[in-house]
Amino acid sequence: MRTFTRGSTSTSTGSTSDGANGTVNGTAHGPLDASTTEANRRPRLSGMTWLVWRQHRAVFWTILVATVLFVGWMVYQRGQLVDFLDGHGYPGRSLHEAGDRFQQYHEAFSIGSMSLQVVPILLGVFLGAPLIAGDLENGTAKLVASQSLSRTRWLATKLASAGLVVVVSTGGLSAVFGWWWNPVRSEGTVMEWTSGAAFNTTGPVPVALTLFSVFGGVAIGVVLRRTLTAMVVTFGFTVVLQLVWGRFLLSLGDVVTITTNKGVTGENTPPTVPESAYEVDQSYVTGSGDLVGWASCSKAPTDAAEQACLDKADVVGWSVQYLPMSQMNDMQWFGASILFVLTAGVVAFLFFWGRQRLV
Repeated sequence: MRTFTRGSTSTSTGSTSDGANGTVNGTAHGPLDASTTEANRRPRLSGMTWLVWRQHRAVFWTILVATVLFVGWMVYQRGQLVDFLDGHGYPGRSLHEAGDRFQQYHEAFSIGSMSLQVVPILLGVFLGAPLIAGDLENGTAKLVASQSLSRTRWLATKLASAGLVVVVSTGGLSAVFGWWWNPVRSEGTVMEWTSGAAFNTTGPVPVALTLFSVFGGVAIGVVLRRTLTAMVVTFGFTVVLQLVWGRFLLSLGDVVTITTNKGVTGENTPPTVPESAYEVDQSYVTGSGDLVGWASCSKAPTDAAEQACLDKADVVGWSVQYLPMSQMNDMQWFGASILFVLTAGVVAFLFFWGRQRLV
């Protein structure tokens, strides 16, 4: 597609180079020509890829530069954290003994996790929604449609470029944040592993959530064909997505149940769950195996009355349901797989239906 091929002229040699094909026209010789030819052999964007990058280079560069700066800040914070832990004698001494001296590191985690959690919303609104809606609104889509290049290739290049930037950015942020959190990963006082602060900011989840938010924003833009309207609707879409995802998160795991039969009032009667496990539910279990709510006898006025209530219900022990931390990676990949499938569905929608509206 020659219309979108970038060309450049070398004033020092008087030769003309074609960046798309990497060839040099002219017969000049010497070291300068050799260096020019060598430079032209470097990998360059060309054709439609160059056009898409140039059209969106401001937001692409903003995302990549912000990613590098944020990664640098997290690397610095991890260094500070490790120095503190070594000086404190962790894990030989618990973080509780550190008191307020650990507060600044806790606050740094809060800032980092909150920033990462808004990334899907920001990229969905400012990258996804205007990606094609802007072209439909300002007439660029009609210009592209008048060329010999197919709309399918134009759409594919747009989505691939945006998707690559998203994967590089969120993948890097997720990896570095997980590396920062790893020394205190088992400390629930820093971040609960089932919370959005940890679950949605590490592993494959940030990549999957952001891709779905961005491509969802693209689809909204194609349907509405107005940039500002698409950005507003995409903001609502990404916020709802975060809320639904938060409620759906715990159902990704395989709940483990542990029961006891040594009564419920003694010191050693509660079951022991693994360290850092998330307790889903706790109930009394009766002699017949039925479950009774743990608060069913708690309103008794005296201990004797409570024991009489327990005896009447034939309560023999505890039943505790929990999710061990060892399931975290599996839960993240399972959830990310669902989001990847949904993203693939949005992309299919864009190609098979939305493509017809790109004029």
